[in-house]
Amino acid sequence: MFAVETLITNAYLVLEASSEVPPDAGPEMTQVQAAHDAGREIDGGWIALDQGRVHSVGAAADPQPQAQRTVDAQGRLITPGLINTHHHMYQNLTRAYAPAVNGSLFQWLTTLYPKWAALDQESVYLSTYIAAAELIRGGCTTSSDHMYVHPQPRLIDAQIRAVEEIGFRFMANRGSMTRSVEDGGLPPASVVQDEETILEDSERLIAAWHDPSPGAMTRVALAPCSMFSVTEDIMRETALLAEKHDVRLHTHLAEDRDEDTYALEVYGRRPVEYLEDVGWATDRTWVAHYVYGSQEESRRLAAAGVSATQCPSSNMILCGDAADAKTLRSMGMSIGIGCDGSASADSADLWQETRGAMLLGRLKHGPALFSARDALNMATRGSAANLGWDDELGRLRPGDCADLVVWESAPLTQLGSFTDPVEGWLRSGPARAWHTFIGGRHVLDSGELQLAALEENIVGHSRAARAMQGLS
Repeated sequence: MFAVETLITNAYLVLEASSEVPPDAGPEMTQVQAAHDAGREIDGGWIALDQGRVHSVGAAADPQPQAQRTVDAQGRLITPGLINTHHHMYQNLTRAYAPAVNGSLFQWLTTLYPKWAALDQESVYLSTYIAAAELIRGGCTTSSDHMYVHPQPRLIDAQIRAVEEIGFRFMANRGSMTRSVEDGGLPPASVVQDEETILEDSERLIAAWHDPSPGAMTRVALAPCSMFSVTEDIMRETALLAEKHDVRLHTHLAEDRDEDTYALEVYGRRPVEYLEDVGWATDRTWVAHYVYGSQEESRRLAAAGVSATQCPSSNMILCGDAADAKTLRSMGMSIGIGCDGSASADSADLWQETRGAMLLGRLKHGPALFSARDALNMATRGSAANLGWDDELGRLRPGDCADLVVWESAPLTQLGSFTDPVEGWLRSGPARAWHTFIGGRHVLDSGELQLAALEENIVGHSRAARAMQGLS
């Protein structure tokens, strides 16, 4: 008789985190803010996983399939795996680097670029492996990474080697920089590349690693770093290349007030106008941060299908403003969540970022207008939409990818929380993943990472980080 691979029982299941429509929602509210449907949450439910997919779900009274392995969730909360849509994984090699920690974004970058010029395949492999392991502990099952520093060739190949060893779902962002300090940009010449090299390597990576098929573990997006580090030509050519190969586009946009000043001085227009002029106002584009766009600019981007990533900790550490997720979502823009890298945030914990998104939303709009479910929706459905992967990620319907997290019920931090498991999960904490499944594979078991090379790579990462920081 057929038996599914894994059956998880006795859980509070969030099959799909829906945003709740505030009572005063205006006519701009779209399906992104669809009313919370209690049928998407099952108290005391079960979920069956088979061949990397969600096989079936049910309530306690529903017949359960036979299973090769059964995991008792013991009443714990299960959510879709959180999705990280903006990161710079290599930056964990200079985490909390003292000479840079209290500067502005531009000051941090100019201090750290010379350090990152020492990146090689081994250090990129190690930083990616450690970043993925850290993300899994925080409930993340899919991550993109914006790798834009290329002092040596084939660094993204080293990243993919690391995530393949772990079994982590990954979207590699082939970043690029062409404008060095000699050309009016921020980075040194040692970490920029010429346009021909960038475009040729972009084509190579798409051919080698981009898997558009359902259930893919690795995809590729094209991601010039920012308007202050690349030319208009590379932005235009990259947009054409992305259309040719049907891949996503990613860049930083409207992150800092200094960017406004730079764009007006160098290009004679604001950052959003620049993005539109170079052909990036399209539904294949998602942008990081997007803090300082005007209302009219935001409406134009939303109408074009552009989506954005909020990085709560990064915004707060830099002491600037943050993307107004609620307002942008009310315009129809999909907003995901990212942890960003260690040039502006030093933790890769998607539970923490989801909680930060909830707090920022409540601080800006009031307690009745932004809930834990709104934030969870951003970290799952919104993030999946950022990556163009919302047809099978960010929810737990039968047939979706079996990417899910059984959350730890810490006896002290959860004590007294009985009436709403989702609000209790995000208001209490810190929360950690207890079981994590990616494509049905059990990569975190009872809080322990199932990674054979973890200890060895922790030692290697420490050695590489100390060398990069000039400490050994």
